[in-house]
Amino acid sequence: MAVLNKDNYHDKQNKNNILRMREVLNTLPEFCKVFFRGIEEYTSTRTRLAYAYDIRLFFEFLHTNNSVCAKMDIEQYPLSLLDNITRLDIEEYLEYLALYEKDGKEITNNERGRARKLAALRSFYNYFYQNEMIENNPAALVPLPKRPEKEIIRLEPNEVAILLDQVEAGTKLTKKELEYHKKTKLRDIALLTLLLGTGIRVSECVGLDIHDVNFDEGGIKIRRKGGYEAVIYFGDEVETALLDYLEERENIIPAEGHENALFLSLQNRRMAVRSVENLVKKYASRVTSLKKITPHKLRSTYGTTLYKETGDIYLVADVLGHKDVNTTRKHYAAMEQERRRRAANAVQLRENNKK
Repeated sequence: MAVLNKDNYHDKQNKNNILRMREVLNTLPEFCKVFFRGIEEYTSTRTRLAYAYDIRLFFEFLHTNNSVCAKMDIEQYPLSLLDNITRLDIEEYLEYLALYEKDGKEITNNERGRARKLAALRSFYNYFYQNEMIENNPAALVPLPKRPEKEIIRLEPNEVAILLDQVEAGTKLTKKELEYHKKTKLRDIALLTLLLGTGIRVSECVGLDIHDVNFDEGGIKIRRKGGYEAVIYFGDEVETALLDYLEERENIIPAEGHENALFLSLQNRRMAVRSVENLVKKYASRVTSLKKITPHKLRSTYGTTLYKETGDIYLVADVLGHKDVNTTRKHYAAMEQERRRRAANAVQLRENNKK
């Protein structure tokens, strides 16, 4: 039996997800366990946990709004119940998701949120239908809510420079923030330079261990969504920022269990995703000319720059870790359109001999 490394961020996350998953499964019908065992091989613990929450919400809706389902506890629902659910039931569920109340709070879901929950339900139904355990698949009959195209917000090169200058100088920070800034400046520069210079996700960034950085090869080993490992290469600016920070990092005594973490908080523990989000927000808010940015927008900035420089959408998809190049193409459609427009005059059919 494999023993989890006490300091491995990803193993810790997976362990927490597994424990939470078990708690959720205890509130679901028994047959749901068959589904989650069936998809275990090709899904991450994070994905399965998200599916479990979404499927539980569907059963809670049925329990409240369906007279037949209301007569028994959710845990007692038989698999045959799925065959009795109609397309209309699922459409009403999507309408319910737009606005409902739970634990005294109003909860809303936009098109994107409803589409995600329907996708989970489709996977759930598809599994039992394809394995010939049910006869009907009403979830497949319901179209995904049309999601409006979101504008991709990214930083221009001058805005990137302004942001990094602010991180280095800290001139617009409050007096109290400046006290922290003295202790975290090199870390903050290294972290933001790494995000802007590689396009990695925040979850990939906070999961980095010191030994994941290889200066001989100029790359970092990260754990992608889905659990597979990849090496992402970095340039000179990232290398300099990381080396400056690591020189300081050597003098920090990490908290127990966080010895290998690359980026440490002021409590000398591995930084959390929320901490990085707050860090980006803090510096960006001091630079009035910048757009409202998040760590994901730093990733979009990198992807935009890489595509402008290379024109290779497949390379951008590979470096960003998109499994489907169409995901990348969708994000950078405006840039592709501009490239096609320029191509209109790139091929000359006849020499212009007019005098």
